[in-house]
Amino acid sequence: MKRFINYCKACYDELAHKTTWPTFAELSQSAVVVLSASLIIAVVVWAMDRIFQLVMSGIYPN
Repeated sequence: MKRFINYCKACYDELAHKTTWPTFAELSQSAVVVLSASLIIAVVVWAMDRIFQLVMSGIYPN
């Protein structure tokens, strides 16, 4: 039990005193980058799916 308590104290100490937290501006900028990249990847996957669907419907007509 003492090891667990020491672990919790060490975790708190690291989070409270040793971790560098981003500013609101840095956090906002990172969020915009992640959202933009996610949107671009989603559009690319959608386009690949549509192209694959068109190719497959040409090969295997209904």
